[in-house]
Amino acid sequence: QKQLVESGGGLVQPGGSMKLSCKPSGFTLENVAVAWFRQAPGKERVGIQCIEWAHNARYYTEAERERFTISRDNPINTVYLLMHRLKPEDTAVYYCAAMAGGVCPTENGQWEYWGQGTQVTVSS
Repeated sequence: QKQLVESGGGLVQPGGSMKLSCKPSGFTLENVAVAWFRQAPGKERVGIQCIEWAHNARYYTEAERERFTISRDNPINTVYLLMHRLKPEDTAVYYCAAMAGGVCPTENGQWEYWGQGTQVTVSS
């Protein structure tokens, strides 16, 4: 079964940092664009950032652009989301999604694969 697996979530204090990872299961990320989304309690899932096969980044929101950085390590089939200066309002389930073709679609594009999500809780 082809899917994505997120890891790296957990509890972090306000102002702290966290690095999430996204790895595929049953396929590779070659020529695949990968994005991070998040869904806060009681809110809709929203896109954060996307990274293309060639490492070009696309930002679905400007709000976290200075604190969050998406990156990828193609040889090991992994995409990361590095988050700094975390705030309680960053508390959410974080998902990664993938689309073949290597180019980031719009936030509402037809993402082919999703992960189950990893919980990030920012609290003291």
